[in-house]
Amino acid sequence: MTGETQARAFWVTAPGRGEIRSEVLPDLPAGWVRVHTRYSGISRGTEGLVFRGEVPASEYQRMRAPFQAGDFPAPVKYGYINVGEVVAGPEALCGRLVYCLYPHQDCYQVPADAVTPLPADLPPGRAVLAANLETAVNGLWDGLPRIGDRIAVVGAGTLGCLAAWLAAQVPGCQVELIDTNAGRAAIAGALGAVFRSPETATPEADLVIHASGNPAGLVTALGLAGFEATVLELSWFGDRAVTLPLGAAFHQRRLRLVSSQVGSVAAAQRPRWGHRRRLQLALALLAQSQAAALDALITDDAPFDELAAIQARLASAPDSTLTQRIRYG
Repeated sequence: MTGETQARAFWVTAPGRGEIRSEVLPDLPAGWVRVHTRYSGISRGTEGLVFRGEVPASEYQRMRAPFQAGDFPAPVKYGYINVGEVVAGPEALCGRLVYCLYPHQDCYQVPADAVTPLPADLPPGRAVLAANLETAVNGLWDGLPRIGDRIAVVGAGTLGCLAAWLAAQVPGCQVELIDTNAGRAAIAGALGAVFRSPETATPEADLVIHASGNPAGLVTALGLAGFEATVLELSWFGDRAVTLPLGAAFHQRRLRLVSSQVGSVAAAQRPRWGHRRRLQLALALLAQSQAAALDALITDDAPFDELAAIQARLASAPDSTLTQRIRYG
């Protein structure tokens, strides 16, 4: 294919500031695809750290997104939740709806093996949950819930809700979704979990999953864990220091504090699973009929042209937004 194509992409231009910039796509190389974006999603925790310039210098390389342009702290084109339609490239992919780990951009080009076709039954607007669901899958692989476990999930953001949804499908498990926002109770019920405030949560959990992004939530998680239980940390605090009460009964109860991060496949699965197979699993789970309950996690939808203001709002202070979806014309 010859000729140039104009594209528009969101860039973090300095900590706390962003804008949409134009760029030119060159001729499409052989074996590549050109994608017109339908939706992108904001990974609120990680992208908030990027927008505020809070990525630690020690993590600049490990934190790079697959198709990131620029360098931390800024200017940088960052993101990894993109759902679009292939408009040029190999015949087998043309016209297909695909998922790609690409930043917020209305049209882009990548090697054909960098896109993953959506299952036929998956509404493309729901596919923006795939990145967080993949993180939740990896987290449960790390946490190893067992049949009949009492599981506490601290933090009813998108990631915590998805972890609770998965955990509730393990036979016999009793799942509590714990948050300071009582408005999340209806969502918890739809996901198969019981909503609790930190003050009313049931102690002596077999597995505690922390996903609040708040150090106080991790303190709550430690307090809910039973004897020799695992506390699984899914939050990432960037360059913030976290103080924890590791005295008192922490050692006597023989608690395990385990980190989980989606960049590496969980150790128990790594011999057989790679990143692509794990992503395909997340997309297949989103296509199931029972996944319709997850549509409630997409609480905000806005046009691409408003993205700079939306990123600033989401990064500045807590609000009721769970998943922010961006739509493209």
